[in-house]
Amino acid sequence: MALEWVVLGCAAGAEAVMLLLLTLPGLSRLRPGLVAVTRSALKPMITVVPFCLFLLLDIYWKYETRPTCDNEHECTPTEYLRHQKSIMKSQRNGILIACALLLNWLLLAVTRLVVHIDQLSERIEKLKRQD
Repeated sequence: MALEWVVLGCAAGAEAVMLLLLTLPGLSRLRPGLVAVTRSALKPMITVVPFCLFLLLDIYWKYETRPTCDNEHECTPTEYLRHQKSIMKSQRNGILIACALLLNWLLLAVTRLVVHIDQLSERIEKLKRQD
């Protein structure tokens, strides 16, 4: 199951880099190319959503079937440490899922706004030329 988390981490990293490049000021020459690359990458990147839901269900299933060690004295020290480590991994993976979904949504929203701003700029330039 570690490979799925690596893939999700790489997808979230790619989304973060694209979002950063789209929002950096001073890249006006590169912006049309960045927008084109981001728009073409958005359709494959939307598969992150069902993938995150699958991984969230995996976390829930592991949580439900995990042996409980509520007190330190109920389990052996090794079992207790394994239980605590499992809880920490689940929390980390939950945060990764939330970040991937948030970055995906932000990338989609920012790309839409950049495209809309470009369209409005073209309209303004067209109106200025008509006057």
